[in-house]
Amino acid sequence: MTVWITRVAPTEPRPGPLHGLTMAIKDNIDLYGVPTTAGDPRNTMPAATSAFVVDRLIEAGAVPLGKTNLDQYATGLVGTRSPYGAPHSVFSDLHISGGSSAGSAVAVASGEVDFALGTDTAGSGRVPAAFNGIVGIKPSKGLVSTTGVVPACRSLDCVTVFARTVDTARRAFDVMAAYDPTDPYSRQLPQAAHKPGPQRIGVPDKPLGLDPLHEQAWTEALDQAAKLGDVVPVDITALLETADLLYSGPWLAERWLAFGDKLDDDPAVDPTVRAIVRKGAALTASETFAGFDRLTALKRRSEPLWNEIDALLLPVTETHPTLAEVAADPIGVNSRLGRFTNMVNLLDLCAIAFPGPARTDGLPFGVQLLAPAGHDHQIIDLAAVWCGEQPTTPPPADGVLLAVAGAHLTGQPLNNDLVLRGATLAFEARTASDYRMFVVPGPLPRPGLTRTTPPVVGLGIEVEVWRLPTEELGGFLSTIAPPLAIGPIELADGTEVLGFVCTADAVDPSQEITASGSWRNYLGTGSGT
Repeated sequence: MTVWITRVAPTEPRPGPLHGLTMAIKDNIDLYGVPTTAGDPRNTMPAATSAFVVDRLIEAGAVPLGKTNLDQYATGLVGTRSPYGAPHSVFSDLHISGGSSAGSAVAVASGEVDFALGTDTAGSGRVPAAFNGIVGIKPSKGLVSTTGVVPACRSLDCVTVFARTVDTARRAFDVMAAYDPTDPYSRQLPQAAHKPGPQRIGVPDKPLGLDPLHEQAWTEALDQAAKLGDVVPVDITALLETADLLYSGPWLAERWLAFGDKLDDDPAVDPTVRAIVRKGAALTASETFAGFDRLTALKRRSEPLWNEIDALLLPVTETHPTLAEVAADPIGVNSRLGRFTNMVNLLDLCAIAFPGPARTDGLPFGVQLLAPAGHDHQIIDLAAVWCGEQPTTPPPADGVLLAVAGAHLTGQPLNNDLVLRGATLAFEARTASDYRMFVVPGPLPRPGLTRTTPPVVGLGIEVEVWRLPTEELGGFLSTIAPPLAIGPIELADGTEVLGFVCTADAVDPSQEITASGSWRNYLGTGSGT
């Protein structure tokens, strides 16, 4: 079976939180110097740059090993719509791997890489995770940049991560999640505060019509749900109705807009992808607005659900089809696979898929937790508990919050000055809008932040906020050389923390880089080293 489309030689890993971890990249995500085929062998132009998220992972020490197979143009949940061949589940050569991120999931499940990137518009980061017995995190929309990703349905697309453990997936996710000012769909999304006490876990209050082997595993999963918190039966009708909208509503037109010009009668084009997406060309503006109106009404109907529960537990799919079943009914089988996944991005939810109880025939059974956008950390912690791993421990309350914007960022040369003192990354943020950034002199390129007077409104500067043990602050301060100093910095939400500031005598207008928005963006221009 074809898992890889392109293999690349491993490179020396950089220091950072992912140092030495190997990764695969779904071949609709750019990797510098390698063609991004999106499952279409006619796309042969090497990528001029890597995707924003790939750059972040490499800076944090991850090592890319190549590009993986997918349903063509990320259109499918089956993993069979590829001219490169159809990967099968690592558990059975008769059963599908799931798609569209088929190769990435199989590369992780087979142990070829530590983690892999996929995408998830309708479930492509969760269905293959379920069919291969691994973890798949689908972030809140906009939390992970899609700059450098071939769009499928741009307003819904998410970059996802697969791993064999929640811990590895979380480590990659923590690096991936960052605001990208070059991505119009990127957003600054604060994470919900850690909720003490038992969680309220919603489960469907009616039978779901699963196949018999899935149903038996789901019954066992419901028994296990009690270890996550208080189980609350809820009505999910509005969610299931929303799932039906994705391929019967105007979002097909968005796919047509993204790559419809590629769907000619060339043999390289998968005929099922062509048949599905060409329908988008005929959708009218009135049908589009009718679909938006319907979605808005369903969102309103679903909102009260999240007053009752903290997270919703669902199966990922209702069955695990064979390759033969997909070949006999490629559109019908695919549609059924999206029943519990299609609605997540339409309703602006986050999700994580992970292994549930195995089926009696030995195939894996995947479950997923859903929650509103911004609750990613909450459901990742719940999945960790389910899988017998440790949830994230909230940082000690007595630490000092310290904002860093340059050489102390994750993956940058001085980050170890924080890590070796026991500092932990608390969150990412931006400064208030009236900060400016300059390159300051010294043997190591560094940025300096100053506040404008009078205020000049901008986007603010991207920072990481670390929690440094109080007893380590004095020693850390001794490492700071002029013209940089530690002083108060106001974040975009009005919070004030300590951070790196620059003395006025070192501000050179010719060295202003505020427009970059972040030190990483500035380095990406080639102006820094």
